[in-house]
Amino acid sequence: MTQVFGDGGFGSPSRQRIFRYAVLALVSIFVIRLGWLQIIEGGAYRLKAEAQAIKQIKIEPFRGIMYDRKGRAIVRNSPGFSVAITPYQFTRESCIRLAAILGVPDSLVWAEVRKAAAYNKFNPAKISSGRDVDFAVMSAIEEQRDELIGVDVVIDPKRFYAFDGNATHLLGYTREIDERQLKLLGDMYDPGDITGQTGLEASYENYIRGQKGLQFVAVNNRGQRVSSFNEGKSDQPPGEGFDLYLGLDIDVQVLAEKLMHGKRGGAVAIDPSNGEVIAMVSMPDFDLRLLSGKTSRAYFNSIFRDPEEPMFNRASMPAYPPGSTWKMLIALGCLQEGLITPTTTLFCGGSYNYGNKSMACHGAHGSVQLSRAIQASCNVYFAQCGMKLGPNRMKKYATMFGFGEKPGMDFPTSQEAKGSVPDSAYMDRRWGKRGWSPYAPANWGIGQGEVLVTPLQMARYTAAIANGGIVYQPHAVRAMYNKVLRQRNDIPYGATELPIDKKYIEAVQKGMYMVVNEPGGTAFSLKIADIAMCGKTGTAQNPQGRDHSWFVCYAPADDPKIAVCVMIENAGFGSTVAAPIAKQMVELYLKGRWPEELKPKSKIDAIDSTAVDSNRVDTTAKKKQEQPKPRGPFILSAATQR
Repeated sequence: MTQVFGDGGFGSPSRQRIFRYAVLALVSIFVIRLGWLQIIEGGAYRLKAEAQAIKQIKIEPFRGIMYDRKGRAIVRNSPGFSVAITPYQFTRESCIRLAAILGVPDSLVWAEVRKAAAYNKFNPAKISSGRDVDFAVMSAIEEQRDELIGVDVVIDPKRFYAFDGNATHLLGYTREIDERQLKLLGDMYDPGDITGQTGLEASYENYIRGQKGLQFVAVNNRGQRVSSFNEGKSDQPPGEGFDLYLGLDIDVQVLAEKLMHGKRGGAVAIDPSNGEVIAMVSMPDFDLRLLSGKTSRAYFNSIFRDPEEPMFNRASMPAYPPGSTWKMLIALGCLQEGLITPTTTLFCGGSYNYGNKSMACHGAHGSVQLSRAIQASCNVYFAQCGMKLGPNRMKKYATMFGFGEKPGMDFPTSQEAKGSVPDSAYMDRRWGKRGWSPYAPANWGIGQGEVLVTPLQMARYTAAIANGGIVYQPHAVRAMYNKVLRQRNDIPYGATELPIDKKYIEAVQKGMYMVVNEPGGTAFSLKIADIAMCGKTGTAQNPQGRDHSWFVCYAPADDPKIAVCVMIENAGFGSTVAAPIAKQMVELYLKGRWPEELKPKSKIDAIDSTAVDSNRVDTTAKKKQEQPKPRGPFILSAATQR
C-alpha cells in the first residue's frame, strides 16, 4: 500500500508551524543560556578555568596582650604586612623584580627563598627582607602582580608598647625564628615566623603565640590568587594567644628606669604578700620597639656587641657581694641558733682584728645591741656574729632564703644566676683544706668575700623579712586569660615558711626601721614623713673598681606592700645612690607621687572592664594571701624550659 504525503498528514501547515516554533524556542533557550554564560558569568568561569590548584595560606594570630597590675594594656599588637613567597613557584625574574621593589640585593632575596625551600618548597614563607613593608611597597607589588610569580603580601601583626619606658629584660623581645629553633620546635613554626626570644615573651611563648588559621584560595598557573575556595567556608580562623596579667606596675617600672638612666645596675620591687614582681629594671637596656616588626640588622648587632652589654639582665644574672645588706641574715642565723639575743651586747672599738688583719668599722660604736648594730651598720658587731655562726650554719640560713640557687622566676632559667654561698666544703674545694683562713666567716658576716647574690634574690629576701618569714616564689604573671574557654585563671606559685622564730624577725625589722626613721641610721636622711619605711644600706667592696651601692627596703612597716632592692655598680655608698632611687619607687607605689621633673607627659588608660568579659579583669578585689605550701616549680614549668 502506498502512503501519500502532503494530504493533511505530518507536513500539514499547522504541524509545520508548531515545529518551527519549537525549534525557534529551543534555539532561543540555547542562545540565552550561552549569552548568560559568556556575558553574565563569563568572568567567574574564566577564573575557574585559570585556577590550576588550591593554595593553603596560613594566617598569623595576634599574640596575647599583657596587662599591668592596674589593668592597663601595656603590650599590644598593631597591624603589619609582610612579603611571603612560595618557593616552588618563585622565579629568577620574580626575584629581580621583587628585590628592586624592596631595595635589597636580589642575591639576598634568593638566599632567603632557598632557605625556606629547604623546609617546605610548597609552603608560603615570610622573608626577612620583606617584613613589615609599607604602603608604597605593597602598592608596587600589586601593580606588578602578574610578573611576581609566587609572591604574596600577608597580614603579619607586630608588637606595640603602650608606655614610655622599656621593661626590656622582664617583658623580653620577639624576633624571627632562626634555623636552630626551627629544628628544635619542628612543625609548630615555619621559616619567617616570629617567636619570643627572652623574658616573658619566651617563657610564655606556648600560651601567648596563639594558633595559626588557614585560608584556602584558588591560584592560577602563575601561583597568583584568583578566588577564594568554597566561598571561604573551608577556612579556619586563627586563634588569638592567651592574655597575661602581670604584677608589674608600669608607673614604678618607668620611674625606676628614668632614675637609673646612665647607670649600670639592677632594681627589683616585689609584693611581700605573694611574690609578684612590681618592677624589674636592668641598666643599660635597649628599646624593644626597634625589635618589633622589621629589625635593623645594624641595630641588633650594635646592642649585641655593645661593651656595656645592654642585653645582660643585671637584675637577675650577675652575682655581686651584698655588703651590709647581708647583715640581717647573719643576725637571724645567730638569733635562731641561740648564739645571741636581741639584747646581746658586743663591743666595737672602731675595728675588728683577726689574725694579722684588721677590719675597719664606720666608727667606734662602743657596746651595741642588735637593733643599734643594724641601724649603724656596725661591721665589728657582724664580723663577730659571722665568726659565731660559722660557714656551715651561714650556708644553712642562706639556703632557707633561696641564696645559692636560682629563684625560679617565670622567665627563662638562662636569665637567672644562683650566686654563691660558701661553706667549709666549698672552701676546701676551692682553696684546699689548709688554704683558707678560719677568719673568713668574719668577712662573710659583713657580706664580703665569696658571698655573691643577685638583686632579684635580695628583693625576695627583703620581702620575706617584711612579711614575717615567708619566702614566696618571685613571679611576673599573676593570671592568664584563656580565650578558648573565655575565663581568667590565677596561677599558683610556691611558698615556704621559714623555721625562724617570729620574735627574731621582729628584732631585725626593728633595726631596719631605725636605719631610716631614727637619728644615727645610715639612711635617716631618706625618712619619709607619711610612710614608715624600713631599710638597710650596703656598700660592697669591688676588686675591679669603685664600690657597689646597695639598698634594700620595704614599706609600710606595719603592713608591707612593697619590698625593693636597688644595686648600682661602681657608684659608692648605698645611702647616697641606691637608696634615693628605692625611696622614690616606694613613694610612687604607695602614694602616687612622681618626682616633679620626671612626671610622664601622658598616662596609660586603664582598660574599660565593662567592655570585656567580666572574668578577664579584676583590678579592685584584693588578692587573698594563700597559706604557705611546699616550694616547687610554678605550674607553667613546661613553658619555661625554652
